[in-house]
Amino acid sequence: MSDTPVKQQNTAAFYGQAVASFAVALAATAIGIFNLRADAWVRGFLGIAVLYLVTAAFTLAKVIRDRQEAGQLVSRVDQARLEKLLAEHDPFEKL
Repeated sequence: MSDTPVKQQNTAAFYGQAVASFAVALAATAIGIFNLRADAWVRGFLGIAVLYLVTAAFTLAKVIRDRQEAGQLVSRVDQARLEKLLAEHDPFEKL
């Protein structure tokens, strides 16, 4: 018999909190860069750096998620092979 793991899902409140905190952090950083007393090229450089950091963070999160999902898939395939071997094995069969 196979025990299929229950797929974990985030609640709507957790998702909303994550989106809101990301938006607040990005807005606060943008406001801080805009109000910075520096030349326009310095503010532009900091703005581009923040955007690059955000895209790198999203890419890293996706890579980590993909690796975890691939590990779960390999584990499930191995589990299915083991269950098939155990189901086909007859302990009373003569060798």
